[in-house]
Amino acid sequence: MGGTELDEMYFQSLSIAEVKLIRPRKFGDCRGYFSEVFREKWFRKNVADVGLVQDNESLSAQIGTVRGLHFQLEPFAQGKLVRCTRGALFDVAVDVRVGSPTYGKWVSAELSQENGAQLWVPAGFAHGFMTLKADTVISYKVTAPYSAEHDRGLKWDDPAIGINWPKMTTYVLSEKDSSQPSLCELPVSFQYVKV
Repeated sequence: MGGTELDEMYFQSLSIAEVKLIRPRKFGDCRGYFSEVFREKWFRKNVADVGLVQDNESLSAQIGTVRGLHFQLEPFAQGKLVRCTRGALFDVAVDVRVGSPTYGKWVSAELSQENGAQLWVPAGFAHGFMTLKADTVISYKVTAPYSAEHDRGLKWDDPAIGINWPKMTTYVLSEKDSSQPSLCELPVSFQYVKV
């Protein structure tokens, strides 16, 4: 885990090293708490040296709502810094970089209003989430603006990927997310470049 006791934020690489879990510190007293949730210089030094150009937010009213798995093609490929500002969600990143040693593998983290954790999902990964509470709000910063022409997706429950989604009695998906291609049907979108 990166960071020192003097830092306001800690981070750790998940089992796919490019995906990072960030935990901002909370400073509390009788009034509540204060937390610095983003500092560009710290982020560029410790997580990814990229610019974040747009903030997005979505509300999912029902528990078991699935959004994803989404990504965008170059030149509008998006890295995403994701946080949950109300409720809780199961957040997932899937490596779609052809040639990567972790191609088709996934990592996840639970993000919630309570834990304040954030997930960095770099370009070259499909991103999605499932709400664990009703009226969950997700907020995320992205490295490129939305482009409908470059918008792509991946089947959320593809058995070849095998995401261990939380069990729900029902899942709420859009028609678009219900009809995304599986990994084996996905055209080459990103090539892995070893650094």
